[in-house]
Amino acid sequence: MSTDGNKKQFWKRNTAKVPGSIQHVYGAQHPPFDPLLHANLIKAGNKPPPATPGKPKKATTFQEFESITSDAWDVGDDDDELLAMAAQNLNIEVVMETANKVIENHSKQQEKQRQDDTTELEQREEEEVAEVEEIDEEEEEDRVEEGDVTNPELSFASQSSPYSDGRLVKSHSEAPIGSPKDAALHRQRSLPHRPPVIPLVARMADQNTSGTPAMTEREASRLDKFKQLLTGPNTDLEELRKLSWSGIPRQVRPITWKLLSGYLPANAERRESILQRKRQEYFGFIQQYYDSRNDEHHQDTYRQIHIDIPRTNPLIPLFQQASVQEIFERILFIWAIRHPASGYVQGINDLVTPFFVVYVFEYIEEEVENFDVSSLQEEALRNIEADSFWCMSKLLDGIQDNYTFAQPGIQRKVKALEELVSRIDESVHRHMQQYEVEYLQFAFRWMNNLLMRELPLRCTIRLWDTYQAEPEGFSHFHLYVCAAFLVRWRKEILEERDFQGLMILLQNLPTMHWGNEEVSVLLAEAYRLKFAFADAPNHYKR
Repeated sequence: MSTDGNKKQFWKRNTAKVPGSIQHVYGAQHPPFDPLLHANLIKAGNKPPPATPGKPKKATTFQEFESITSDAWDVGDDDDELLAMAAQNLNIEVVMETANKVIENHSKQQEKQRQDDTTELEQREEEEVAEVEEIDEEEEEDRVEEGDVTNPELSFASQSSPYSDGRLVKSHSEAPIGSPKDAALHRQRSLPHRPPVIPLVARMADQNTSGTPAMTEREASRLDKFKQLLTGPNTDLEELRKLSWSGIPRQVRPITWKLLSGYLPANAERRESILQRKRQEYFGFIQQYYDSRNDEHHQDTYRQIHIDIPRTNPLIPLFQQASVQEIFERILFIWAIRHPASGYVQGINDLVTPFFVVYVFEYIEEEVENFDVSSLQEEALRNIEADSFWCMSKLLDGIQDNYTFAQPGIQRKVKALEELVSRIDESVHRHMQQYEVEYLQFAFRWMNNLLMRELPLRCTIRLWDTYQAEPEGFSHFHLYVCAAFLVRWRKEILEERDFQGLMILLQNLPTMHWGNEEVSVLLAEAYRLKFAFADAPNHYKR
């Protein structure tokens, strides 16, 4: 039995770098903005707080910045210790002011969402009651024509009785009720429980995704072009990229993503054999490495993955299923073990979700948000897991310097974003400088999570259609998307007149209603910026 001292140090060993070790990142955790942990509200040293809220202290180096923005569980195991540190180092007035703003903003959003959901639910219930009443009337008319009954109330009572004439009824709760309208309401309540209403921000229904209306003539024509390209003996990848830039139809998105990511070859005859080999190879890694997750030098990695998985798209029931979370744990742990230079980094867990959703669509037609993956055959689930692993690996191969020690790739991109914005919209840039908002404080998450925490998942999938079609889409083109995304909110940014207001806005941008149309406009603006600046870097360097 271990001693108390050993228990205390279980998760806090000061060991050397090992394969799969975790690197902490700023801004990747839920919720996106926590005033009690925000680095810019922490005052230097143990100086007493001034009478008025002071300006936040700038981080002079990335290592210093990183050291003051670690997650809560890295501060200490004792909650009292954490609270004591917070009370000692935080300016209470600034904290309370920020917290009140967050609570007020959150309350307004929740109330609006509640009203929307209530209205939608009432409409559904009214439609169901109307349908039940209509069915009851039709059945009653049929029975009258056949001469079975003459009294509607007597007829309904005879149907409702659980023991009358040996007839089958739904439940004992359906006892005789006074009027057909009451009966309809009573029967409506006894219908099977509907899935919970999904918040708008978490819904997948949009153009080229689930729940779409009938295709327009233009969409049908585009789908035919995709099918012609994909059914040939050798797919023209350059032509496929051009066609995919403006969005990929849901029906052909799985095979198109696999081709554009380099997971599958252009030659159609070789695809099936390569799929089988890669899937077997992945499950070979599972047999070889997954049992080591409880080994001493891998425990930190597995623990961090296990903590982050439930935070992945928490509003979508699909990702809260135990079998889906187990799949994600295997994918992330195997990737971390096979990439010791970076190991697992918070935020990588988000990058699995678009691939997983797209490859689930390969096997289903219905909505994915509430889909029970246990209804799929085991072979289909294994294929989805392996394909998601390999495509995520291909994506991360192009941006791995985002996740190595000190995350140099992200630092370079954030600096380039600052220089680019200073040229394309000097007013926004000067406004942020005036209130001492550092780009690293909000854009770090944009680079680390590829804007996945800023956009609904349906928009991320549409965005990745274009990223897959662009050369270096996830690394180079993403910079211009972030610049266009920031400038898109220039009016709201210029209206904010203090540091706290700007940070709350930038970390909670109102995109919950966005769909394909808004993403397409964003991508068009990003392409314009790339065309203007990509081949003339000195044009935006000071």
